[in-house]
Amino acid sequence: MPCPVTGANDAEVPFLDPYPDDLQAHREELYQQGPVTPVELPGGVRAWATTHHAAAKATLNDPRFVKDPHQWADFQNGKVSQDWPYMGVLTFDGINMLGLDGAPHRRMRRLTAHPFSARRVERLRPHIERITDEYLDALDKRAHEPLDLKKEFSFRVPITVIGELYGVPEEEYDKLGDLYAPLFFVDTDPGEHLDLYAQIYQYFTELVARKKADLDAHDDFTTDLLRSTGEGEEPLTEGEVIVTLLMVVAAGHETTVNLINNVVRALLNHPEEHARLRAGELTWEQVIEETLRYNPPNNAILFRFATEDVPMGEVTISKGDALVTHYGAITKDREEYGEDVHVFDPSRTKGRHISFGYGPHMCPGAPLARLEAGIVLRKLFARFPDLRLAVPDRELENEAALIVNSLKEFPVLLRP
Repeated sequence: MPCPVTGANDAEVPFLDPYPDDLQAHREELYQQGPVTPVELPGGVRAWATTHHAAAKATLNDPRFVKDPHQWADFQNGKVSQDWPYMGVLTFDGINMLGLDGAPHRRMRRLTAHPFSARRVERLRPHIERITDEYLDALDKRAHEPLDLKKEFSFRVPITVIGELYGVPEEEYDKLGDLYAPLFFVDTDPGEHLDLYAQIYQYFTELVARKKADLDAHDDFTTDLLRSTGEGEEPLTEGEVIVTLLMVVAAGHETTVNLINNVVRALLNHPEEHARLRAGELTWEQVIEETLRYNPPNNAILFRFATEDVPMGEVTISKGDALVTHYGAITKDREEYGEDVHVFDPSRTKGRHISFGYGPHMCPGAPLARLEAGIVLRKLFARFPDLRLAVPDRELENEAALIVNSLKEFPVLLRP
């Protein structure tokens, strides 16, 4: 639960707990504080959080809030140190699309549009289907014993898809997955996240060098980026390509893993909805979209920073303050979704989630995440229609994370 914390101004504010006992209750408590509330993050870091749908949309589309951490007063005055566990998710280099605003951000979006295009994503369908079948074949051999679905399947399929998309050698898929696995979690040593980013940056630096040595020999996302040009614009620099590759995995892989797990978990906990799906009364698209609303793969996104004082209802976000978008709390918004927000209802027609973001920074990888989840989930339940949890749901634990909504393990029986 978001316990009140007394901070520098002797004001009690909710604590954004990376170790909540009850994630849904934690979100509800934050929603009740809203729509814009002061919060405290691990390490005593103070910020604001949007916890209602309308407030989040307004701030996500407001140019007075920017991604540049140089605008963050508490970092500039030394209140927040460089080894704060979440410093690694902030971008100081000026070449990461996630950390840009205005014209520089629009340029990056244009130059990366082709690799993210619907046509390019659709070309991945047969690859995703083949990769999924290969992993399902491997699971089939262990179908009568408990196994960790996350470790053996829902983590491996997306990292293999990313590997093929990027043109990474197959023998390096596991290495890439191992580099990213601990990136979003707080139970690491001070500075470890920055070390991980440095290792990942070096990995992609070497990958780009190999691709540049013979561009014509490759047809993949990496070479698409290296060839990216826009009319009247400079092409992407090598540094921009490297950081874009890093960012797409960081933002997209974990999201897809969590989305797959969360859909499976929702169906296993709501057999009546699973029965409706089997009977054709619901579509997989409806189930995926309601899961994105009910239990989104991302919990809270850090940060954007106010470039001037911004009045928001009864409060004012001061120039230099940090702002969190708390997607978990937004799922509880009655005005947007109705009074039954605690109900998993794939036939819900009221409201439209923003779990992939909103405004200029809406996730460009959303079409790939949806395509991948749709293929993986259909095939998983077609192969193992009686899939069950191997432990009571109350025993499932989340990773110690503020940003992502990620299970530590997901023990299941494929053929009970």
